[in-house]
Amino acid sequence: MDRSVLADDSVASVPLREAVRVWARIGVLSFGGPAGQIALMHKTIVDEKRWISEDRFLHALNYCMLLPGPEAQQLATYIGWLMHGVRGGILAGLLFVLPGFAVMLVLSGLYAVFQETAWLPALFFGLKAAVLAVVIEALLRLSRRALKTRLHCYVAAASFLALFLLNAPFPIVVILAGVTGFAVHRYAVRNAAPDVPEIRSPRRFPTLTTHSIARPLLVLVFWILVWQAPLLLTRNLHAPSDLIAEALSGETNVFGALFIFFSKMAVITFGGAYAVLSYVAQVAVGHYAWLQPGEMIDGLALAETTPGPLVLVLCFVGFLAGFRNPLFMAPLLGGMVGAVLVAWATFVPSFVWIFAGAPFIEKLRDNKGLSAALSAITAAVVGVILNLSLWFGLHVLFAEVGRVALLSRSSGLPIASVAWPQWATLDVAALAIFAIACCLLFYFKAGMVNVLALCAAAGLAIKGAALLL
Repeated sequence: MDRSVLADDSVASVPLREAVRVWARIGVLSFGGPAGQIALMHKTIVDEKRWISEDRFLHALNYCMLLPGPEAQQLATYIGWLMHGVRGGILAGLLFVLPGFAVMLVLSGLYAVFQETAWLPALFFGLKAAVLAVVIEALLRLSRRALKTRLHCYVAAASFLALFLLNAPFPIVVILAGVTGFAVHRYAVRNAAPDVPEIRSPRRFPTLTTHSIARPLLVLVFWILVWQAPLLLTRNLHAPSDLIAEALSGETNVFGALFIFFSKMAVITFGGAYAVLSYVAQVAVGHYAWLQPGEMIDGLALAETTPGPLVLVLCFVGFLAGFRNPLFMAPLLGGMVGAVLVAWATFVPSFVWIFAGAPFIEKLRDNKGLSAALSAITAAVVGVILNLSLWFGLHVLFAEVGRVALLSRSSGLPIASVAWPQWATLDVAALAIFAIACCLLFYFKAGMVNVLALCAAAGLAIKGAALLL
């Protein structure tokens, strides 16, 4: 296939070895949270390699945005599955997570042993400023392609305002966008003129038969069993073996409690890491005492400076829990086991959702009602990425960011709140590196790897010199 020009529904034929190299590169460079990671994937897979078309990428992204868990990893798994089947999905999903997990494992060990993370900002200071420029580039590129109608512009604006002003739950925003798109499509179908054939004859959903349902159901059961297999290991880590209830209580066997708790988290983590961090911190600190107050923020700082999904911060929790309650193991080994169990409980469900659900989503790709709903979700994603970009930019460029309440003129009561920086805390060095990254990306069209490397070196030089002084 000529990869220079792809049809709207095309997927290029690429050797698996070449795909593995590219997915490994994406995994190593996937900084900046979901917005930056999706931007990197789009730039690499769609714009540079031209392995899948824009429509296929957005269709996969729309489905992944509806799922609990890390949407960027799920998107990588979906694209890998499209290109090379189940083995391609497994490799893409694992390579997206493993580099960041390895880095988080090392940093968690250093943190647990030395309790010192002051040197980390010096390593990744410039990298964050560069990622901010990458996210803005992705936002502009996606908005040009996703905002095709006035309705899409309205949906994107409403999604941004709901998240930025009202702090609305992420799943609600996405679901409402999809419902709006579907409802507008149905209204257009009912009121369409008789001489519009494409609206008058919409495609119907495919008929579901016993055969068509049996295979996905078996896939779902198989991957759920794979997901929960470590429960056998956590039970055997405790003696005597007949005290299962005690073993899973977390009082004597922290590993069973870790796996069960984060398995529950994996099915309710809509909206990414930020949506569950407060609850996880409350349980980990207040109920189980796995962490000390304030250590969750340290873990978030580590996760912000590593590649891969931001929910890797949960592996930091697992490491400290296992390190401090290692049972019969050495503390570092206990920490590693805890981190691996949390990673398994958190990331394996992504394969469950993709391998069981993606075949249905692909079959429904030509359904006009579903396409209208998903295109509205794509427009909402523009608003989501705009909100993430603004949030990320404020925390990169300012040392202190708070929230300011907006009051009603009539009652004087707060009706919304907005993130607002302390202007005196503007980091001039971060602003300068961000401006350089924008210039390199937008004007000189420099490659992303070169931009990231140059900005990381600049940030390391600036912060390193400040630490020496």
